[in-house]
Amino acid sequence: MKTSDFYYDLPPELIAQTPARDRSASRLLIYNRKTRSITDGVFTDILQYFRPGDVLVRNITRVIPARLHAHRKDTGGSMEFLLLKRLDDHHWECLVKPGRRAREGLEFQISDELSAVIGKTTDAGGRIVAFQYEGIFEEILDKVGEMPLPPYITEKLDDKERYQTVYARENGSAAAPTAGLHFTPELLDKVQNMGVEIVDILLHVGLGTFRPVSAENVEDHHMHAEYYEVTPEAAAAINHARATGGRIIAVGTTSCRTLESVADAAGIIHAQRGWTSIFITPGYRFKAVDALITNFHLPESTLLMLVSALSSREEMLRVYDHAVKNRYRFFSFGDAMLIL
Repeated sequence: MKTSDFYYDLPPELIAQTPARDRSASRLLIYNRKTRSITDGVFTDILQYFRPGDVLVRNITRVIPARLHAHRKDTGGSMEFLLLKRLDDHHWECLVKPGRRAREGLEFQISDELSAVIGKTTDAGGRIVAFQYEGIFEEILDKVGEMPLPPYITEKLDDKERYQTVYARENGSAAAPTAGLHFTPELLDKVQNMGVEIVDILLHVGLGTFRPVSAENVEDHHMHAEYYEVTPEAAAAINHARATGGRIIAVGTTSCRTLESVADAAGIIHAQRGWTSIFITPGYRFKAVDALITNFHLPESTLLMLVSALSSREEMLRVYDHAVKNRYRFFSFGDAMLIL
């Protein structure tokens, strides 16, 4: 497959720059894979598509204020760090910008409390950065860090919590699992009252979210590994639902990739923690996920390839064409899609 096979034309004005005032007031496109039908609605309509005995699987990762602005101590030159993966108390794998200035050994001042020294280059093109500080790193980060909004969002975010899901708990992501941004506590209560069990898993979103597919052939793209956890309780609940006829509905591609990473060939979920670099493209046979709630994704992105694997490339591009023509809002703060 060619990466260019997953291109679609998106008018820039459809890229959502600000979130909806009410999380659950976003629009919802419902795509039925059996009938190939497309239905337009609003996000609260999603309750119509759940059944008692289903399991809704959500990712409880929390975005950290991972973007740091710094200047060189000797020349004053600027540098931006994006925290991706913590290696120990003082060392992180980071994206740095501009990369050509990030020579090993250079020291940058971020604040009075925090400085950084550039280390080795990683295989994925990032840098190992040593942070120097006294006290608790998370407390310093809360004061000096910025929320790492995707580059296509140019508007300033007034409320940091609006880029978190209402159920975010475990710090560690460099980006939000954005499909979950549409849920409110009230809507989640209604889901549970229907007899749908809500199950929490964890995947910390990392470098893979920010890396475009630069390879001409899809098969040549390498996914960066991301940390996940699936508890014994979560695995048991999912396996029980599947054994009793319930469906596994993943909230977002992060939940989907985590479940597919821990499922065996028979679709049984195994409790474990580790790192996954799973890359799902058309032709993949899903073992764990029956339905997916997701946002609309960038052209030629790994996430567009994943949702195409649930139906076909041609069908998903038809769905996206419908979304463009009907003026859906795209990407992180945009509207949602339910693939059944």
